[in-house]
Amino acid sequence: MKLWLSKNSDVPLHEQLVTQIILGIVSNDLKVKQRLPSTRDLARRYSIHANTVSAAYRELARRGWVDFRKGSGVYVRTQTDSDESKLELDQLIARFLRATRQQGYSLAEIRTGIERSLTVAPPDHFVLCEPDPDLCAILVAEITQATKAKVVGISVEEAEQPDAFVGGVPMFLYGHASDLSERLAKKSDVLIIHSGSVVGSMSGQTRPPADALIGVVSCWPDFLRWSKTILVAAGLDPDALTFRDGRERGWDKGLRSAAFVITDSVMAPKIPAGCPVKVFRMISDASIKEIKVYAEKFF
Repeated sequence: MKLWLSKNSDVPLHEQLVTQIILGIVSNDLKVKQRLPSTRDLARRYSIHANTVSAAYRELARRGWVDFRKGSGVYVRTQTDSDESKLELDQLIARFLRATRQQGYSLAEIRTGIERSLTVAPPDHFVLCEPDPDLCAILVAEITQATKAKVVGISVEEAEQPDAFVGGVPMFLYGHASDLSERLAKKSDVLIIHSGSVVGSMSGQTRPPADALIGVVSCWPDFLRWSKTILVAAGLDPDALTFRDGRERGWDKGLRSAAFVITDSVMAPKIPAGCPVKVFRMISDASIKEIKVYAEKFF
């Protein structure tokens, strides 16, 4: 597990730990059921107090990202459990057949009805369910750019409507998937999206000069907050970073003086001309590949 920690930052160390571990989980750098380093090992490795690590692990457990196993350690928690055994499937089919036969349908009629249902026109778009509207807009933009397919973003409340996913393939961000995604998985395909790897995005990057100004622009507050945590933890001077909320008037003022601008897929086309742009993709390459394959196959 690779972490960047800055002891001279205004971002508390335990918050740096919590943020980076969560990003590691949602990007699949940290696997489900993977054991995290012990409090003592992590404290020794990064020369920090063990209480700081303990506080971070307790916060992660409180928020449902990890489990404490007595005498064993801390493990990445399973966020969803969509696996269904063959026995459960057989039981569902048996109940269906029993109910339809009791209604007076013959086996031939049931077979014809099932075949007719299976030949219904395939889906023609994706439906992304995400409770955070700003993050939803970013994810929709990335999927649209990658696949050229139609993508509709909806809230959890909208997803509860009977016709919310008609003709569409449900999509959820890993860690944000809920019992709704599990219910839908029993009726149709459901795509679970993993976030991009922070470790992978920083790998091979050249450290900017100490006096270089770096701009960070997004309409999603968490993008700005996480960027600050990661960049400061990586050793960049907080005074060399300028954070701009794309929802605020004049966000682009003076941005051309930055050595480069880190931004998301929604704001990238809006960055002033002449500014070198580094777009951080929220969706992992593996998930984008899976989505593209699905779109090519069914749309």
